[in-house]
Amino acid sequence: MSSRDLILAAVKANQPESTILPVVNIPQSTENLVERFTTIASAIGSRVFEINSLDEIKAILSTEFDSSSRIISSFNELSDIAETNTSQSLPHALENVDLAILKADLAVAENAALWVPELNTMQRVLPFIAQHLALVVSVNTLVPTMHQAYEVIGNQEYGYAAFIAGPSKTADIEQSLVLGAHGPRSMTVFLLK
Repeated sequence: MSSRDLILAAVKANQPESTILPVVNIPQSTENLVERFTTIASAIGSRVFEINSLDEIKAILSTEFDSSSRIISSFNELSDIAETNTSQSLPHALENVDLAILKADLAVAENAALWVPELNTMQRVLPFIAQHLALVVSVNTLVPTMHQAYEVIGNQEYGYAAFIAGPSKTADIEQSLVLGAHGPRSMTVFLLK
């Protein structure tokens, strides 16, 4: 037996006993989740709109984006204002996207983070390369804290996903805040009732 095999056998024979994870009871308040989410989202630079249907998105965005803007959406219902079939495009072809409108599966009130799995992005790069990002999430998926968020997403299978909170931000040592340096310059959240 080689010295490598001896070392590996010794390590395998001296494993610590398994310990069951403790149950942690996190108090959770489901009161005013929309208000809490909206307050935090606004504080970190996002805009929040409560809507009843996807048609309301068209009316809200029509004041900011005209027909010359390149808009991409994962919602087929928005095909009259946006491209909806870009999943086969090369990521480099998305460099001139003005607005991406995508679905978020979950929203967290404590930090205004939205869970966006790869299946909702059409291309992994899309939420980060677009100049502006709009995420649509059902108010029924709003949870109070990240603890509850991980209880929901913890056992799901996905190749890639991200929590996204607010537009891209960075600041230097002189405390000069720059929006959009590494991603979208603005973020809009549509809370679908």
